[in-house]
Amino acid sequence: MTKFSERLKSVRLEQGHTQKQAGEGIGISESHYQHYEYGKREPSIGKLEVLCRYFNVSADYLLGLSDNPAPKEKDTNGG
Repeated sequence: MTKFSERLKSVRLEQGHTQKQAGEGIGISESHYQHYEYGKREPSIGKLEVLCRYFNVSADYLLGLSDNPAPKEKDTNGG
């Protein structure tokens, strides 16, 4: 299992979602979502963004680039 699939499953379980609920929440089938968790598929950048918003975690966390799951605040100052 890749870091992404491990973290995705962990976040889902921590938040009490089923694979079916997660799939429906991001607009894909349960089996398609399962492929993400089983490491058989990787999401597109657009779908990664949807996953991050659905689970309220950062992409860096899901990708294993950070151990901090909290998403960064948007910079509203243009910088």
